[in-house]
Amino acid sequence: MSWFYLTVAGVFEVIWATALKYSNGFTRLYPSIITVIGMIISFYLLSIATKTLPMGTAYAIWTGIGALGSIIVGILFFKEPCNLTRVFFLLLILLGIIGLKITSTSH
Repeated sequence: MSWFYLTVAGVFEVIWATALKYSNGFTRLYPSIITVIGMIISFYLLSIATKTLPMGTAYAIWTGIGALGSIIVGILFFKEPCNLTRVFFLLLILLGIIGLKITSTSH
């Protein structure tokens, strides 16, 4: 169940990061509220996951999911660059996440 919590925590990290962009420096109310709520949920679920998962592994995967998801959202919604080099490094992040999951001692 910890891996599920960790994955959902990573998804909420993408949600709050995206809402942060829309908040315009916390000057827009609803995106600002979504940002704060997303942060709380994300951190809470991460804290639950770290009860049984190794802290370093959980944190690295959480930030990896957040980074990967945020870059994909940036490409799809904010017209951020998408080129072969960027995709290569996105795949490296994904491989790192998978590698850490596979080599984790906690199930």
